[in-house]
Amino acid sequence: MKNPSLHSIHVHPLKAARGITPDETAVEPWGLAGDRRWVLIDGAGKVITQRSYPHMALAAAEPSPGGGLVLSAPGRAPLTVAVPEPAVTTTVEIWRDKVEGVPADAAAHAWFSDYLGVGVRLVHLDDPATRRPVDPEYGRPGETVSFADGYPLLLTTLASLDALNSLVAQGDRPEEGPLPMNRFRPNVVVAGTAAWAEDSWRRIAIGEVTFRVVKMCGRCVVTTTDQDTGERGREPLRTLGRHRRFGDKLVFGQNLIPESTGTVRTGDPVRILA
Repeated sequence: MKNPSLHSIHVHPLKAARGITPDETAVEPWGLAGDRRWVLIDGAGKVITQRSYPHMALAAAEPSPGGGLVLSAPGRAPLTVAVPEPAVTTTVEIWRDKVEGVPADAAAHAWFSDYLGVGVRLVHLDDPATRRPVDPEYGRPGETVSFADGYPLLLTTLASLDALNSLVAQGDRPEEGPLPMNRFRPNVVVAGTAAWAEDSWRRIAIGEVTFRVVKMCGRCVVTTTDQDTGERGREPLRTLGRHRRFGDKLVFGQNLIPESTGTVRTGDPVRILA
């Protein structure tokens, strides 16, 4: 077995849209720099994701200078969106949390509303240091998170994906495999481990940055969505339900909270501290 190392980095500037894969990025207290700082909401302020709109997978949101976005999607002209001035905020309802964010301009709302076929607004998280605390059951006082599902980073491993794909191949829908890692929308992917080794980790270091491993990641219908077509199948939830059920959760990956800040780079060593 090789020494564990950082295989790839994934940043999703807009929650539920296509991400980018930089070779290096800064780790901030609330996650990777620029990760999930933007979100779409409906008329009631509730977050919009691939759970309800799987073709969000085909929309790309790439960072532009100054923290803005360049939006693109099939059949639509690209649109550059600036970071809005934090003069007026709106309430974003993201699962059990209510978070204040700053709406983008009307052109951005119209662009995404036309693409999704439903009225939505694009919202920016202007102050991730104060807006949304991590679940106090797992976080410490002062720890915050962006518009991610609940924790600053999500870690997966290549060995566990290989093991999962082997189980899919032995199941009743082998034609749906092998599944790519983008089904799980991680932030950091680790190579050189045994399958499911991450289940036992409690503290790790990636390069110069240390993290607490705080909670297994329960998976939802988004994992059944082909990120290149927006089409849905049944895997991996069927296989996870048979082999990776912990309580009422179907688990793949681990949630992380940074203990320090710094830069992580592909190829960085990953050390298991506890």
